[in-house]
Amino acid sequence: MSRILITGGAGFIGSHLCEKLLSEGHEVIALDNYFTGSKDNIRHLIPHPYFEMIRHDITREFFLEVDEIYNLACPASPVHYQYNPIKTIKTSVMGAINVLGLAKRMRAKVLQASTSEIYGDPEVHPQVEEYWGNVNPIGIRSCYDEGKRCAETLFSDYHRQNKVRIKIIRIFNTYGPRMQPNDGRVVSNFIIQALQNKDITLYGDGLQTRSFQYVDDLVDAMVKFMKTPDTEIGPVNIGNPHEFTIKQLAELVVKMTGAKSKIIYKPLPENDPLKRKPDISKIKSIIDWEPKIELEEGLQETISYFKSVLKK
Repeated sequence: MSRILITGGAGFIGSHLCEKLLSEGHEVIALDNYFTGSKDNIRHLIPHPYFEMIRHDITREFFLEVDEIYNLACPASPVHYQYNPIKTIKTSVMGAINVLGLAKRMRAKVLQASTSEIYGDPEVHPQVEEYWGNVNPIGIRSCYDEGKRCAETLFSDYHRQNKVRIKIIRIFNTYGPRMQPNDGRVVSNFIIQALQNKDITLYGDGLQTRSFQYVDDLVDAMVKFMKTPDTEIGPVNIGNPHEFTIKQLAELVVKMTGAKSKIIYKPLPENDPLKRKPDISKIKSIIDWEPKIELEEGLQETISYFKSVLKK
């Protein structure tokens, strides 16, 4: 049994990771300030004898005794990270410093949940880990993009200078149950609009592409990568390489929900990437992993979840 800290543990991805690690017999501490996380996501875990929940903001220092850390704390959708951009970049940078300081003191292994957004609007397609990205440092998305890029720098320097045991993963678009209805990301937006028979809002011409990864596949890869030798530090892409246009996603959601929604078009937001597709050769070679859940199967689970949420 390991004692594992998950920052952002009450969030969409964090809550699924809590479940996974508890099922493997570990002791899990979830730390969250509930800015985008929710007690409802982890309420069912509270009675578990090996689960503990702490309300805390990782921009402030904290002290715990742990063996491993998964650093997931940061708003990840444009709606949320642009709400308070200074707080967003503080969470990525100061949060990373505090997490790494704890890992250094405890000699704990620590995983950084980075993002495909570090590639910006990529000029290399599909995106490989060796690509340094095409990011606007002063745009409305920069608080998140550059915050995550700086966090990767901090992790790398703590590893080189202080021998901290690190892992860096770059997460591509992930969806599934426990996303917030007001999340602002494309999958949740389309499903909520369709279930309410509202117009489906596409930005731009709808031909920009994304690859959509179901949350169970992501969590499986995270846990497996954490178990690899300390020499495997990453960064590694974790995502589903099957690429879809945003318009294809909208049409599929309308079809699967039986909605009467119409698709309407609005201007593309500033610095919104036109392409997104991971090259996952590296992670496949390290842990023999690839996503198992295809888009339609994952959407069915997610649609069922949002149906139950809207009934409340």
